[in-house]
Amino acid sequence: MGFLKKFFPNVFRDAVPAHATSSFDRLTSEQLEAHLSVTRYGSFVLSGAVRPSFDLQIIPCQGYRHDVYRDETNKTTVPVLMGAASKEHLFDVFMDVLDPLGTEVDVVLETSHDREATGHVDLYREHIDLPVLKSILWDFEDLLVNDGCTGIAVLNPGIPQEVQFDEHKLLIVYGSQLAEYEAIFAHRNVGCNDQIKFITEAEHVHSSSEYYREQFEQLKMRLGIDAGCW
Repeated sequence: MGFLKKFFPNVFRDAVPAHATSSFDRLTSEQLEAHLSVTRYGSFVLSGAVRPSFDLQIIPCQGYRHDVYRDETNKTTVPVLMGAASKEHLFDVFMDVLDPLGTEVDVVLETSHDREATGHVDLYREHIDLPVLKSILWDFEDLLVNDGCTGIAVLNPGIPQEVQFDEHKLLIVYGSQLAEYEAIFAHRNVGCNDQIKFITEAEHVHSSSEYYREQFEQLKMRLGIDAGCW
């Protein structure tokens, strides 16, 4: 982490315990810069938000898989779809998978721009018309796609279903009756592969900047979120 901070102050590591050996530990600055500049892995293009480990424990690719969220408190399980899409149509896929949520939704903005804090902070906005939300989000496409410290969740508690576009730029859908979302993935050529592994499941690095922090504050204001955590 010290090496990354020294040479690349806008990049920080994730998913590696403090005592573990990192694939970045013995790199020269030239090797690290070259690795961080790679965006294409075959036909898959990463956004600016994240990069995989130097030793490519997981090679980024497009697809989705079925998963299950287990709520240990309530002893319940919720079906989940987890997907990744290449940068050139990532935001379009995200916008498409919002449609099954209905005409009025709630929004949760997720931020980890404050690296002194533990985890991320969730900021909640209830009851916004989906067309209005989409219009605002289009204005902040660059932030949402390329900032490794910004995530967003859109949900309809009445269904209940939720779509997350997280800091790693994964598309995650929670809820029962997810066939409509699978159809959208298929239409966008995001195929089902239940063996797929995502960048979050190994060492990786996030990228952000003061510009994106400022953009996040603008998005928060446009959504009418003053403060307060969820």
